[in-house]
Amino acid sequence: MSRVGLKPITVPEGVQVNLNGEEITVKGPKGELTRTLHPDMKVNIEDNEIRIERPSDHKAHRALHGTTRSIINNMVQGVTNGFEKTLELVGVGYRAAKQGNKLVLTVGYSHPVEMVPEQGVEVEVDGQTKVKVKGIDKERVGAFAANVRSVRLPEPYKGKGIRYEDERIRRKEGKTGK
Repeated sequence: MSRVGLKPITVPEGVQVNLNGEEITVKGPKGELTRTLHPDMKVNIEDNEIRIERPSDHKAHRALHGTTRSIINNMVQGVTNGFEKTLELVGVGYRAAKQGNKLVLTVGYSHPVEMVPEQGVEVEVDGQTKVKVKGIDKERVGAFAANVRSVRLPEPYKGKGIRYEDERIRRKEGKTGK
């Protein structure tokens, strides 16, 4: 049994959940999210609770059960609290700046790297070495943060690069002389 899929989702006050066939819309104080769910999953909305039911115990249905519940729960959390990922730039001369809505990274290349966040994703630069990616859609926030990190992945010898705030880099020992 899916332990995640069986948990009911409590809908906080100020959040509206509408189900139109396979499409679910969640409106809250921070915005609105819409998603098309798998047609096999059955979503029940009663009082202030959302429950997901699966049609059978097939492996695919068991997998979709927990996934569907997590997607809807992330939508509810996103429109109430929002999501945030913090990135750190580690290295001499590595810095970030914001020009308009663009994020400009200077990370050791011959040119600055410019990145434009997609709609629904907001970028803040805290000092010169911290970048905060915020938004209501967990998937988009995580994808943009991963794209920023991929500009200069942290390397294992000196630890330079762009990393998540809570990420630990496994350090390697360099060459040893005779």
